[in-house]
Amino acid sequence: MILESEGYKVTCAASGEEALDALQDNDFQAALLDIFMPGINGIDTLKQMKEQRPDLAVIVISGHGTVQDAVRATRFGAYDFLEKPLSREKVLLALTHAIESVGLTQENRTLKRRIEGSYEMVGESDALKCIHQQIDRVAPSNGRVLILGESGTGKELIARAIHKNSKRSRGPFIKVNCAAIPEELIESELFGSDKGAFTGAVKTRDGKFLQADGGTLFLDEIGDMTLSVQAKVLRALEQGEFERVGGSETIRVDVRVLAATNTALESKVSKGEFREDLFFRLNVIPVTAPPLRDRSEDITLLVTHFLKTYAESNDFRPKNVAPEAMAMLRNYSWPGNIRELKNMVERMSIMVQGPTIELGDLPSLHGLDLAPKSDSSGPGDLPKISSGMTLREVREQAEQGYIVQALNACSGNVTQTAKTLGIERTNLHKKIKYYELER
Repeated sequence: MILESEGYKVTCAASGEEALDALQDNDFQAALLDIFMPGINGIDTLKQMKEQRPDLAVIVISGHGTVQDAVRATRFGAYDFLEKPLSREKVLLALTHAIESVGLTQENRTLKRRIEGSYEMVGESDALKCIHQQIDRVAPSNGRVLILGESGTGKELIARAIHKNSKRSRGPFIKVNCAAIPEELIESELFGSDKGAFTGAVKTRDGKFLQADGGTLFLDEIGDMTLSVQAKVLRALEQGEFERVGGSETIRVDVRVLAATNTALESKVSKGEFREDLFFRLNVIPVTAPPLRDRSEDITLLVTHFLKTYAESNDFRPKNVAPEAMAMLRNYSWPGNIRELKNMVERMSIMVQGPTIELGDLPSLHGLDLAPKSDSSGPGDLPKISSGMTLREVREQAEQGYIVQALNACSGNVTQTAKTLGIERTNLHKKIKYYELER
């Protein structure tokens, strides 16, 4: 057969019913479908095929084709319509284009899922649940939100979640990092510039406010904005209008503004570095992103999520993390918050050769002392790693501390502790005896 000789895997069906049955059991990319068949006709078969598999590329064939047949087939989702007699070249060309189209559609869908998934906030801690509740409350309104929090805590994710769950979700989401733009360019970046407004302005250019019209403008690191630009932003917030740099035309926009900062704006206001009236305009609804050290119970989920997404984007299997290594990750203070954790996970994914990330991999990879959150060590605290310790000593001390933590959390119940640690009860008894943890 022509198609098999070209390397295609082919399944033949003598009727529409057979074709629909085969479609349920196979992952076909394309179908060649005759309009005139015994039983269900081609058009009805086409409709049912597209209901079962919307992404299936169906090429309809007819020996008595009319314009009406072609229109009907296209209306019901046919990728192409071919008239008999068929030539080898015509069939192969149509099939090649159809399969390429299916592949592109699936690739775009996968990319969209990855992009949307990157905006999801991962975790089950009370702190994160509180953030989700705040997002649910503030998203439906047009109220301005000031997102507070340390660097790397996910303030942009919160802003995107607010936009995604708002009535403006179909509109654009435009981000501006105020700290990353030179002082002399921030005004034109926000409001645009007319041709000839300054050296290098060879054409009229739209700013971020206009680009965000009908959607959301996210002003990240708002505290780094100069006072002169603050005045123009205040007017845009109060009146919904502005002029381009070097221009006289007043431009009106409908924009919801979300802002974020990792600095105390009240302190900047008291020092005269930030306009008080702008602060009050922005701080209608404050939302605070919790630091990672306050949601350590989310670290396991975050590590697993980052390992999986990084592996998917690079087409390899995600690595596992040994319990001792995960315990150390949970006990580290993460001053760089989620951004630091994500960077480390990606680095481990690249540098660790085996399928499992072990405790010994962490310090050498990170170049930092993965020490506990507190300098004081009590029962159940994980130890600081000193340069004189062997890998076995580090592993045993981390394991001992982790077991004590689990025992305390389970009120000394060995059976429940073993389940929590994911080991057999007899194995836990041996470790309790080895570490002299009997109560």
